[in-house]
Amino acid sequence: MGLGDSVEPRRSAAPSAAERPLADRPLADRMRPRSIADIVGQPQVLGPGKPLRVALETGRLHSMVLWGPPGSGKTTLARLVAQGSDAQFIALSAVMAGIKDVRAAVEKAQTERAATGRRTVLFLDEVHRFNKTQQDTFLPYIEDGTLVFIGATTENPSFEVVSALLSRARVYVLRALEPADTAEIMRRALADPERGLGGRGPGGADVEVDEPALDLLARAADGDGRRALNMLEIAADLAVEGRIGVAQAAEVAGGTRRRFDKGGEQFYDQMSALHKSVRGTDPDAALYWFCRMVDGGCDPGYLARRIVRMAVEDIGLADPRGLQLAIDAWTAYDRLGSPEGELALANAVVYLTCAPKSNAVYTAFKEANADVQEFGTLEVPMPLRNAPTSLMKDLGYGKDYRYAHDEPDAYAAGERYLPEGLPDRRYYRPAPRGLEQRIAEALARLRQRDGGQGSSGQGSSGQGSSSGDER
Repeated sequence: MGLGDSVEPRRSAAPSAAERPLADRPLADRMRPRSIADIVGQPQVLGPGKPLRVALETGRLHSMVLWGPPGSGKTTLARLVAQGSDAQFIALSAVMAGIKDVRAAVEKAQTERAATGRRTVLFLDEVHRFNKTQQDTFLPYIEDGTLVFIGATTENPSFEVVSALLSRARVYVLRALEPADTAEIMRRALADPERGLGGRGPGGADVEVDEPALDLLARAADGDGRRALNMLEIAADLAVEGRIGVAQAAEVAGGTRRRFDKGGEQFYDQMSALHKSVRGTDPDAALYWFCRMVDGGCDPGYLARRIVRMAVEDIGLADPRGLQLAIDAWTAYDRLGSPEGELALANAVVYLTCAPKSNAVYTAFKEANADVQEFGTLEVPMPLRNAPTSLMKDLGYGKDYRYAHDEPDAYAAGERYLPEGLPDRRYYRPAPRGLEQRIAEALARLRQRDGGQGSSGQGSSGQGSSSGDER
């Protein structure tokens, strides 16, 4: 059904987490904060005078979307909002629930309001998994006050939550916890004899942890408070004589990955950081972001494709070797696989980062494409048309075409190759760096000869009209 523990379950349903004996619940669930004083971190939304803190302290309800990474406290805050205002709390998960479950929650809210006057907080976890129609279902009930809506998401609400729902809710951005925060959360669990691990060592003593071991677990949690407590609970089971050392912490922390959501905002933010580090000529930052993405589970083949894109967009003709090296690195990865092939990609990343930069072709391509869209289907000038048949030659196709190889320096000075009706353009403006600096000098020399050069110097008819054209 997808309903939380505040909604009456079907008779066949298993007990919810809150209904199970305390000892049978995971440490992360047992240690869930019960008041604002228990919350660690998030000063940007829970600091003195901040709107969310005021809402928690005064019980003044308003709809909201809590946006943050896993383990940052979204569900806990939603529960505290309802608790602080003595409101009925209904929890749904967008992974399992549907419109039928929303209607059941609305009916329960209406019944509660009619019977007691209490308001209802409806919490929807993973709200981004609901489609537009499902999200729109909440709108009339938020509008008439039947529900106070709290959505939780790890994805950017700008893209994943419909605008109509966003306009009725305030967005609060939660951040990943700092290592010091996750360490404090674990210390509290170690000391709490009721809900935590206090008194669970040999002879009723507290479970102890070496400081380096605690630091290792705090960093391995990667900003996720729930992950930190889950690892601590496992480490406590491995403790030697009630003490968690570095060996036990390393055993638990081994294999954990940093936060990374393939296809989510984390993915695109890190990809953007990698690309901009390459463009900004910072090889250290570029390597860092490359390793972050590989560590997070990004497909190296995808990274190879993006590295090739960087070569053509940001290095271009300033160093044409960059594109070839990027393609060679991609080929090397395909042949070697992981992890050896990733070193080839790292070579390409560093080379492109240190190479001279030019987006001249990228910019020229966009400008030329814009003219194609604006001016439509302009006719190809007659001299530039191919003439494989007698009829075409009789119609003037290819007439007066100047074969560049028969001209001095293989350049037909004064010729115009753009169609009539299109203004003179200079799309390609070489950057004053790398090979493009030499290209710019060569073009400048040739263009100096364009003044006053008409169709004189036309190439010989035989070679110019045949070998220069291809159908």
